[in-house]
Amino acid sequence: MFKFLKEVVAGSGSGLKDFPYTIGEPYASAWGSWTHHRGTSKDDGSPVSIFSLSGSNPQDRHLVAGRNGVKRLRTVRHPNILSFLHSTEAEVSDGPAMKHTIYIVTEPVTPLSEKLKELNLGGTQRDEYFAWGLHQISKAVSFLNNDCKLVHGNVCVTSVVVTQTLDWKLHAFDVLSEFDANNEASNSPMLQFEWLVGTQYKPMELTKSDWVSIRKSPPWAIDSWGLGCLIYELFSGAKLTRTEDLRNTASIPKSLLPDYQRLLSSAPSRRMNPFKLIDNSEFFQNKLVETIQFMEVLNLKDSVEKDSFFRKLPNIAEQLPREIVLKKLLPVLASALEFGSAAAPALVVLLKMGSWLPADQFSAKVLPTIVKLFASNDRAIRVSLLQHIDQFGESLTAQTVDEQVFPHVATGFSDTSAFLRELTLKSMLVLAPKLSQRTISGSLLKYLSKLQVDEEPAIRTNTTILLGNIANYMNDGTRKRVLINAFTVRALRDTFPPARAAGIMALSVTSSYYEMTEIATRILPNVVVLTFDPDSDVRTKAFQATDQFLQIAKQHHEKLTMGDNSAAEATGIQLKPGNAGLLGWAMSSLTQKGKGSDHGPVSSANASNSQISATSSVTSDNRSSTVAYAPSTSSSLDQTAPASARSSVDGWGEIENDNTQEENGSDKEGWDDVDPFDEKPPPSLLSNIQAAQKRPVAQPKQPVSNSSRLNQPKVPKPEEDPLWGSIAAPAPKNASKSSDIKPSTSHNDDDDLWGSIAAPPPKSAGKPLKPPAAANSDDLWGAIAAPPPSTKARPLASSGRGRGTKPAQPKLGAQRIGRTSSTGM
Repeated sequence: MFKFLKEVVAGSGSGLKDFPYTIGEPYASAWGSWTHHRGTSKDDGSPVSIFSLSGSNPQDRHLVAGRNGVKRLRTVRHPNILSFLHSTEAEVSDGPAMKHTIYIVTEPVTPLSEKLKELNLGGTQRDEYFAWGLHQISKAVSFLNNDCKLVHGNVCVTSVVVTQTLDWKLHAFDVLSEFDANNEASNSPMLQFEWLVGTQYKPMELTKSDWVSIRKSPPWAIDSWGLGCLIYELFSGAKLTRTEDLRNTASIPKSLLPDYQRLLSSAPSRRMNPFKLIDNSEFFQNKLVETIQFMEVLNLKDSVEKDSFFRKLPNIAEQLPREIVLKKLLPVLASALEFGSAAAPALVVLLKMGSWLPADQFSAKVLPTIVKLFASNDRAIRVSLLQHIDQFGESLTAQTVDEQVFPHVATGFSDTSAFLRELTLKSMLVLAPKLSQRTISGSLLKYLSKLQVDEEPAIRTNTTILLGNIANYMNDGTRKRVLINAFTVRALRDTFPPARAAGIMALSVTSSYYEMTEIATRILPNVVVLTFDPDSDVRTKAFQATDQFLQIAKQHHEKLTMGDNSAAEATGIQLKPGNAGLLGWAMSSLTQKGKGSDHGPVSSANASNSQISATSSVTSDNRSSTVAYAPSTSSSLDQTAPASARSSVDGWGEIENDNTQEENGSDKEGWDDVDPFDEKPPPSLLSNIQAAQKRPVAQPKQPVSNSSRLNQPKVPKPEEDPLWGSIAAPAPKNASKSSDIKPSTSHNDDDDLWGSIAAPPPKSAGKPLKPPAAANSDDLWGAIAAPPPSTKARPLASSGRGRGTKPAQPKLGAQRIGRTSSTGM
């Protein structure tokens, strides 16, 4: 029999067999004959508190009172009364004897006396916390007396427990009974179990068992006396041992002393109602009480009150007890933010409070709320999150960022607010290291591609800087597909000087990712052009980058000369001292903006014309190298194009629609459509250059007329040097029209892929020597470019009119301009 009972009922460590909770170690103190245990739920391991009361037989008077307490606790619900979860009664073996035990399971709490020792507060902070606790217990007592017409009977320190959020709650309902005022003449006890109350806690009428007087008194008379006993025990720090000790008021705060004396009035009818104690006492008017009360009714406040409160809260939190702020205010604030009752400034306070927590508690208490806030539609909340992402971004796990945070943050890339787009862009410095390769290459880079042609120059600049910073998080294939195109085709040709400077710095910082062929054919030609940029900072950085990449080329040459072909494959070198921190954000805010048209790389077309004329007098060998730089020069000219052409360059969506039609519905995004290397690997340019050097040098030609000089520069055949076509601007229309170098339409589609985002060549170039219909096959921009000025002279071969025919004078107003089918104009 004993073995069977032992299996059914185990000791306090393991609990009852069918009991859904595990009973843990007991606390040192508890009310009456109860024992207060720590406990956990067997289902989810959540903490609970378990109160047990044992008796020798089921009719033990302590057990009878305990059953009354269980019934009352189960039925009475209030925020300041202990929350009931479960109860049971069973027989438990105690050696050879059997004992009946009642178990009550409640929310996890700690005895008040033990929590006060743990907090160890003093001075003003102690008084403020005591004021908040007494405020809560007074509300619970007022609820019982005034609303429920119940009498607790034994309000004292042992009948108060503290939750995990440091709230005080009332329990110990064994003596609880209805206030029977209708039986004033009856001498029978109104409190059936008043014998459980210690003599030191009884008022005079209860000590004398004067039930007639008690029934004539207000319902709160006995519990008001108990509140006075609780106040004495709190501030004296000692347990009340006799009633006479209540006269010792030395430890009672002066602001509370008048109310304390009214609570302990000898006449029951004159004792203060707990409800009035809450409203009238000066002691309860302090920062802690007012702050918590405001936050508890936050959803009833208007936006002006909320903003004012949350702007003051950081300074107030510094003055409050740190433990109370973290365990009480922080959860309330997190809940208010999560459910939308708190304003955006509350997030700043939440992060400040969260910074006081250890890393593990910050991840458990603060991060879940922050992750949920990323899904908020409140723009102010989203802005605040992005502005302070550096404070919590490192604590986010990679899976959380990739699956929950980034999808919501990415909506800011296309937001109509430029400020939010910029904040979203900067947040990637923190989030990008935690993104998967699939998200980076499949989503992030597409957004960055569009931001690199954003209407805001600061955003374009910072996009380039971000790409340089996150390059090491991309795989090799993505870097080869993206970086050079993003830095050279777009950044170095931007009309905003800081954007061009950022492109140069990004190339320098990411130099170790480029092969020697890319450096020689795509990077150096584009960087050298900027050595005569109108902006001095751009020129300085261009010279530094040129020196760096030439040093890489020299090292490559030395390795080839020494026959170390395998070592020559590694072309990257370490940055020069001072270049390691090149990529910082160029623009701190969108208030610093520049006009692209005011900072074009070349001030006028005349300078470029003189340069092109100068190149016409060099030898054929020099001309072959000049062709490599001429496209970059013409691309610089393109940046001073009319506003219509400029808007087309920045308006990625309009260009993209035209490209999709040309590419049979391809929906490419990003920099893929400007990368020639992924689709057709070209032959080595080094062999082309060496072959050109072995060709005989052509004899210098005699000076020629203007018409012959237009045809003088001879470009290599596309079949011989296809690499340049992929990165160069379209050749001037005055180039030679010989049949052996006439490119086909298909050739342009393959080798001039970035033509879809390049500006058109200047219309002031030499006159075309073939009909415009044929020229359109070389000009992918023909479909969307603005028509040539009507005042231009028409091509000689396009009409049967004489050479001396003058164009008609332009007329004001909208007119119908006659065009011939032969010219297409």
